This record gives sequence, C-alpha cells and structure tokens, in this order.
Amino acid sequence: MAFTNSSSTLSNSSKPALSFWKIWNISFGFLGVQIGYSLQNANTSRILSAIGADPHHLSLFWLAAPLAGFFVQPIVGLSSDKTWTRIGRRIPFILGGSFVSAFAMFFMPNSEHFAQILPPLIFGATMLLLMDTSFNVTMQPFRALVSDMVPESQRNKGYAIQSFLINTGAVIGSILPFVLTWIGVANEPGPGQKVAPTVIWAFYFGGGALLLSVLWTSFRTKEYPPEEYAKYNNIDTEEKVKMSFWDLLKNIPSTMWQLSVTQFFSWFSLFLMWVYTTQGIAQNIWHTIDPKSKEFNEAGNWTGVIFAAYSVFAALYSLVLTPLADRFGRKNTYMISLVAGGLGLLSMMFITDKNLLFIPMIGVGIAWAAILALPYAILSSSLPARQTGVYMGIFNATITIPQIAAGLLGGVALRLLNDNAINVIALAGGSMILAGVFAKVVIKSKE
Repeated sequence: MAFTNSSSTLSNSSKPALSFWKIWNISFGFLGVQIGYSLQNANTSRILSAIGADPHHLSLFWLAAPLAGFFVQPIVGLSSDKTWTRIGRRIPFILGGSFVSAFAMFFMPNSEHFAQILPPLIFGATMLLLMDTSFNVTMQPFRALVSDMVPESQRNKGYAIQSFLINTGAVIGSILPFVLTWIGVANEPGPGQKVAPTVIWAFYFGGGALLLSVLWTSFRTKEYPPEEYAKYNNIDTEEKVKMSFWDLLKNIPSTMWQLSVTQFFSWFSLFLMWVYTTQGIAQNIWHTIDPKSKEFNEAGNWTGVIFAAYSVFAALYSLVLTPLADRFGRKNTYMISLVAGGLGLLSMMFITDKNLLFIPMIGVGIAWAAILALPYAILSSSLPARQTGVYMGIFNATITIPQIAAGLLGGVALRLLNDNAINVIALAGGSMILAGVFAKVVIKSKE
C-alpha cells in the first residue's frame, strides 16, 4: 500500500537516536537466520556428498543460493517498499521467510528417507533451493530495516551490531555438529543410513532457533508508520512517483557500481571457501576423499569448528569496527580487512596440522565482519528513502553474481588445480586480496 497523508508535504525531521537495545532488537532475528545459514554453509557439501554428489559437481548444487538471491531479493525489496501492514513493512517478509526456511531445514538432512518421492540427491537439492530462497526472503528486509529505523549518525553502529549478531549465530551454527559429537551423538551414519545423526539434530536445533529469534524481532520492533517514515525522510506523501524496474536500474547510485567490483571478488572467494573447505582439509590433513569415512566426517566437523572460529573473530572484530571506520575511514578499514582475509585463505594450503587452521581464521573473520557491515554502511547513505528496500535487493546481485560465477567455475578450477581442493582455497585467497585492492582504488564515496 502506498504512503498516504492528508498534508502535501511534511517537514524534514531527523530520525531519533535509538538505544543500544532497540538497535539490538531490530537485528536480533538475524542471529537465528545465521545459525541456519551457517549450518548450511558448513554441512551442505557434507550432506550432498553423503547422498551421492560428485565432488566436481558440488559447486553446481551450491548455485541454488545465489540464483535464489538474484531473483528473490529485488522482488522482496520492491514489494516491501510498497507494503504496509499492521505489523510493518519489512517484518511480514522476515516472518514468512523464516517459517519456510525452518521447514526446509527440518527436511534436507533427511533426504534419504524420501526416496519413494524423489531420488535423495534431487530431494536434497530441492530442499536446498527452498531453504536458500526463503533465507533470501528473510535476510533482505533485515538490511533495509536498519536503514529504515537507524539514523545516519548511528548507521555504523547499527550495521556493526547486526554483524556481531550474524557472527554469533554463525558460531553457534557452525559448531553444533562438533558439540553434539562431544556430548555423545553419533557422528557416523548408522547401518543403512547416509547422513550422520549429528548433522540431522543440528539442523533441527537450527530451525527452531531461527523461528524463535525472528519472532523476538517481530514482537520487539515497531516500524515507523507511513506518515512518520515520510517525515523523517522528507517524503512528499502526495507526490506520485512511478518508476519501472528498468528506470530503477538506470538510476542506480554510482556508489553501488563502485562497490560491485569489490563485492565480486570478495564473494567469489567466500563461495569457493564454503564449498571446498571440507574437501580441502580432508585431503590435506586427513588424507581421504571418501565422504562416508570416519576421517571425512571428522574433517566435516572440523570445518564447522574453524568456521565457528572465524565467526568468533568476526564477532570480536565487529565490536571495534565502528571506531576503526570512524577514525581511519570506511574504505581504508574495508581494504585492510579484506587483505587480511585473503592472506589467511592463502596460508591454508601450507597447513597440515588441524589446530593451526585457527590462525588463518583470524584473517577470514576480520574480512567477514567487514563484508557484513561496511558495504551497507557505505551504500545506505546514497540510497533514496522511497526505494531503500528495492535498491538493497538489487545490491544483492553484487553478492549473487560472483557466487554464480564461482559455482560455474569451481569444478573447472578443481580439475585445473590437480583435483586438490586446498588449491581452490588458495585461489579464493587471491581473489579476496584483489577485493581489498579494489576497495581502496575503485570506491569513491564520501566517508
């Protein structure tokens, strides 16, 4: 529903400063979303390998996520910009996406039990696509919600808090199978089974946590009603602004184009890391490629542990990200953070002791915290208030396109790099360093 108001123009008024806990509540639901998303990142290759996927085809299955995001997020952004309900404009989409993604999480690790409906690999891929689509429906409005509710003077803090919650969720999601193994849940498939019980129960927990945390944000956050939102953003509510999607594309702010270069190389890197870390460390440290072996499942658990570690480092780094960006500038902080991540990934090819993998995760965590916060802080001030949601959705293409490219090229890269997945991780490191260079050279926005 379009904004309407009896007066033709409302005088501009600054958004009120928010308390820490109000900003916290706005993003708290992202905690649960990231628990689910991290479980997916750390265990999708493990699940798909167990139910029959060829390692050379793994990156193609992972295309579900970026393809879903490419189409879904702009649609959700445009829809939420034009929507107002009794519970808000962004929150209905956040709620709807969370329920569907939780449903998919409950079913994906049980794909082998639905063989009478579809072959396990096809069922698993379908649940992955459904999960990714609904994750994107949920994630996009969270980005726009911070921009809607938080004044410019608190924008660095708003996205830093969101980054902290995302990374805390990532720690929980990544380490769940390891913790379940530690308390006695079986980490190897039973007779006639394909997926380890630790993974299945971790997905149950993740789906439940997702629902509870999103409900918290939904009940604890009151979005500005149309008239108040218009006042804070100097919108003439009687002015009729009709822009086609193509008009929106033609008027994309230059800052978004500049950020897209850095986004391409950073997300190309992340996608390769998520897809090939389990295979890489299984080969390089456990010396196995058998997805049903005890060693491979240990490598899968350890992938979750080190992914949790980089999320811990990212959460800690997000606590100092605001003062660093305020003092040294967003672009400089962004550049240094990305280079640190690239060096960390490059170093993994030289590590043969699993415990030493925590060292490169420091750099990866620094990069991840910056990727989650700084592009949005840089971009948000250049977006028109009427189209914040749709432009945030369009910006998601700078995340999905590089992942699609990595998905299509990942198997090719694996073959060219002697079928050794750890070399693909090194390639990811080089891409992340390039991202850092472009963050400094290409982005021209004001600090």
